[in-house]
Amino acid sequence: MYKVGIIAALEREVHPLMKLKGWRWRVHERVHGGRAFRFLEDDVDVVLVCGGIGAEAARRAAVAMIELYAPTVIYSVGFAGALDPSLKAGDVVQPAQVIDASDGSRVSLGEGEGVLVSFGSVASPAQKAQLRDSYGAQLVDMEAAAVWRAAQARGVKFVAVKAISDEFDFTFPEIERFVDAQGQFQQGRFARFAVVRPWLWWKVNRLADGSNRAVSGLNDWLITSLNRMIAQAPDLDAGANLR
Repeated sequence: MYKVGIIAALEREVHPLMKLKGWRWRVHERVHGGRAFRFLEDDVDVVLVCGGIGAEAARRAAVAMIELYAPTVIYSVGFAGALDPSLKAGDVVQPAQVIDASDGSRVSLGEGEGVLVSFGSVASPAQKAQLRDSYGAQLVDMEAAAVWRAAQARGVKFVAVKAISDEFDFTFPEIERFVDAQGQFQQGRFARFAVVRPWLWWKVNRLADGSNRAVSGLNDWLITSLNRMIAQAPDLDAGANLR
């Protein structure tokens, strides 16, 4: 049993944490539900997995982590888009509420501030405005609600921490077509697509800059908060009783 489970979509989002000096990560390839997952484990407290982009990939990763490692708290971490124009790339938000846009269900998390809404695709500026107005949300992602549902169904505490990678007015280039069935972003294919379309270069450069800022902000938060996350996790015995 582990105390803290961390679920991201892509390794890029948490790469600095994965390379943190002095933290004793071990890599374990494990299979759950017929799918292979690459888990990073420390000695006793923390386990990390990058499950892929999208709700289904996040759900699979969360179920696998809970059933293989039995953490007492799961953090959904990674990139999010800003619905509030005052939020800038690199800002980190721990929302107090998560809403699933697919059915309007929501959970209050007891700490943090603001509202995160999970949406089924990459949101355009017009969709961001609609999500903001419909749900009173400040940021949008694709995975947090799926992780929350998996955790809730199995009696595990849930927390979300997101870093802004795309600001309110940003329009994405075509990226969803480069996400495979496992939720992995095919970066090489996207690069070949973009390099022959000069009109996309400014968008790609802005996306890269926003992503870099989000990586820096998120990992600064995680690295400085890791010991507190462990200390605040529910007791292992209490977590076992929940299941």
